Amino acid sequence: KMTQQMRDLQLAQARKPPGPSSPNAAKRLYRNLSGKFRVNYTSFDESSLVGRGEKEKLRKSYLFQSNAALFEAVELQDLDRVQELLKQYSPEELDLNTPNSEGLLPLDIAIMTNNVPIARALLQAGAKESPHFVSLESRSLHLSTLVREAEQRVNELTAQVVNEAPNVDCSEKEKQLKAWEWRYRLYKRMKAGFEHARAPDAPTNVQLSVASSSSVQVTFWEPLSVNSAVVTKYKVEWSCSPTFSPLLGEAVIDKLKNLHFTIRGLVSGTAYYVQVSAYNMKGWGPPQASVPPFAIPSNWREYDGRAPRRRGQAEALDHLLGQVKTIHQHCVCHEPCKNQPQSRKHSVSKSLKHLFHPGSKFLKTLKRGLYLTAIFYKDDNILVTHEDQIPVVEIDDTYSCLLMQDFLWFTKVSCMWDEILWLRQCVTVSQSSCSCILQTRFKMLLAISQMQGLLGIQDLGQVFFEPVKDKQGNILIVTLKEVKTNQTFESVRWVPICKLQTSRKSVSSPEEPTALDMLLISIQDKLAYHQRSSHALSPGLYLGYLKLCSAVDQIRVLVPERLPNILCHVKIRSNPNISREEWEWLQKMASVEEAVPVEPEAETSQNHLFQELQVAIKELMTLVNIPLQEAKDFRLYSQEVLDFGGQVSFLLLLPPSDDVCTAPGQNNPYTPRSGFLTLPLQIFELGEE
Repeated sequence: KMTQQMRDLQLAQARKPPGPSSPNAAKRLYRNLSGKFRVNYTSFDESSLVGRGEKEKLRKSYLFQSNAALFEAVELQDLDRVQELLKQYSPEELDLNTPNSEGLLPLDIAIMTNNVPIARALLQAGAKESPHFVSLESRSLHLSTLVREAEQRVNELTAQVVNEAPNVDCSEKEKQLKAWEWRYRLYKRMKAGFEHARAPDAPTNVQLSVASSSSVQVTFWEPLSVNSAVVTKYKVEWSCSPTFSPLLGEAVIDKLKNLHFTIRGLVSGTAYYVQVSAYNMKGWGPPQASVPPFAIPSNWREYDGRAPRRRGQAEALDHLLGQVKTIHQHCVCHEPCKNQPQSRKHSVSKSLKHLFHPGSKFLKTLKRGLYLTAIFYKDDNILVTHEDQIPVVEIDDTYSCLLMQDFLWFTKVSCMWDEILWLRQCVTVSQSSCSCILQTRFKMLLAISQMQGLLGIQDLGQVFFEPVKDKQGNILIVTLKEVKTNQTFESVRWVPICKLQTSRKSVSSPEEPTALDMLLISIQDKLAYHQRSSHALSPGLYLGYLKLCSAVDQIRVLVPERLPNILCHVKIRSNPNISREEWEWLQKMASVEEAVPVEPEAETSQNHLFQELQVAIKELMTLVNIPLQEAKDFRLYSQEVLDFGGQVSFLLLLPPSDDVCTAPGQNNPYTPRSGFLTLPLQIFELGEE
């Protein structure tokens, strides 16, 4: 009966005739693929094709060859070829989960020959086991049938070869005999592998954690022993009872790239027990209970009912800005502002250009003063003017000392590049006071508008955290922006950065380099800073180190060069949530006066957090070059957990109160190793946003 089912399946799969059945045939197929077929079918000369139907026929033939090659590579246990095919084609193109004429899938062959590397590669690509093996008996019967039919075919061909006289037909039958002998050995090996295998052991290191107020997360590792058969899926079960009766739910995980699962839709404050079991072709293995044995969905905010710090802040600021705009629009001095078109996307460059005298253009040389330069880059190219200069416009030629307050104000303006016209009109109204500060800031807005008009773009990018200064009294405020697409700009063109640096070096003075020379010398560092400052952390809970140093006009914060938008940090765990129980323990630990708090009970979430914190603190102290014995005077910030977007959260480690912020002239005995820098606090806050 099973044989008849397979023959029916063979008829249904008529579009997939059996491929080569011997190692030599497989090698010939590989050579064929590497030559005629291992090219994209669209690379053929389309003029030689009759039409779309002919191209589609060629494509199907091409993909069929790749499917046959995958089966042969798995049968020959050629891991490199399997990986090459999986990388070159999608699972759909390979027909990865369509049975062949024998009713087998590539994954079936891999697991029944116990080829673990190939089986894992196929599983990573989304391979499944054959759905026809609904039970152990059906799989065993099918393998026995394949072995018996292959043996019968070998006997028939052997008799024909022995009894017939040597001729062309006999030579062909000898080739068939060798192929069937090889396939007979393959089926026997698959049958022996199936009979020898047993159900897998239980998964190891099953860890349970609280993911939110309505979910828990379980992570686990593979069993120590899979008992001669690759694990192809896992089952996660959960219940409110330690006996798992009744069972509240279960989930089967067949995507094995990451061994974890989040159980959602749970009731806050209710204890949930979780266990995990593994499956191979011999069935499900025993379940393994999690550690801790249960978890209660919760969040640290439930401890005192605290609302998120930033809830509604963005909406409130947008509303406030809208009110300010409305008030200014009714001012007589702002009548022209009312006439601004509602949609300025397609006419920005033209409207900006009309604000300036026709002679407005980029500067070639610097005088003593304050300037704005915009660096646009793409890969190893940078935008320059037609004179091969970085775009520079003048802010104030009488301004020789940039006050930090003016620079920080400029960085805040960079968050409103689209509102420069409106900001200019607002500042114009206030100029009756003749304030030097207002005049400087109005000139900054004029320079921004001029740069936007000359480039034909509004967004000038991110402000570099410090200006470039030279001994001649020139000060450059630098903005940086990476261009992702092949965008064209007005009055500028793309050139390689190395070419620009070489040409500038030939005309500059090495004794007294100008601010532009200094900018070009350090441009790679600035571009690297800009790229790193936009990187995001992977989801998880982190331990951050807050260290400040003050100067006369600013406070600076210590950050790592590789991620200058984040405090110095190490990762505690992948789960960003702090549960209510963990937060209660942290509060108790913060209130204990002894240097070493009492360790929490074993097999609890608090104990796991305690162990994770110990490891993280040691790693962080090493990172910032602070002796571990000094850590006893440090403390955890216990007022709140810092949340960033719901996927990243921070616990802060603080030095002793007197050392949080180093005053001017104060000696800092512990200097971090290389790889750190200090940013003005306001710049860091903008980058963090």
